[in-house]
Amino acid sequence: MDALERYIHEHTEPEAELLRQLDRETHQRMIAPRMLSGHIQGQLLQMLVRMLRPQRVLEIGTFTGYSALAMAAGLEAGARLDTIEVDDELEELAQSYFDRSPHSSKIRLHIGSALDIAPTLGTEFDLVFIDGDKREYPDYYRMLLGCNGDKALVHSGTVLVADNILWSGKVAEPVAHNDRHTQALVEFNRMAVEDPRVENVIVPIRDGLNIIRIK
Repeated sequence: MDALERYIHEHTEPEAELLRQLDRETHQRMIAPRMLSGHIQGQLLQMLVRMLRPQRVLEIGTFTGYSALAMAAGLEAGARLDTIEVDDELEELAQSYFDRSPHSSKIRLHIGSALDIAPTLGTEFDLVFIDGDKREYPDYYRMLLGCNGDKALVHSGTVLVADNILWSGKVAEPVAHNDRHTQALVEFNRMAVEDPRVENVIVPIRDGLNIIRIK
């Protein structure tokens, strides 16, 4: 951690102890621990939840559960967060931390494809955090906004927050023909900025967040 990053951490609301423990265990057990949202992004997500006061939140891509826990801490009583993870090997770890959280009753973990599960949840979402398979980002966008003729899962005022949108700067460079991850992220960013139904801003925190609001 360099001096500026250390300063940012020291001058941001302290990380909750449960989140600190999950961060540590993720770095000990996971092959790619950098997929974890971490303290600063987690605090930003929690603050967005407190400001927006959503009743229904959807997370696409649970990983070990850090971002879900951060957002759940900002939810009001009676609100709910549905988080979907495609990798069933992560279920036990994530659920164990959800169970230890005072906000566990607000979180529902689903295992499987978000493209299959999200439309079956029977609700429109007020906030969506997208952090799943980067190759599927355009499909998530189409699903959420009902671009394929299906019922939209969002409404006017819904906010989408898409993570890893800069992809280590690769989105601004020539993209290899076989680089499906970068190709999909470029397409997602293009879809958002060209869609008259939404307004958006890319925020260069960590690997980039595309914050999109449905008009």
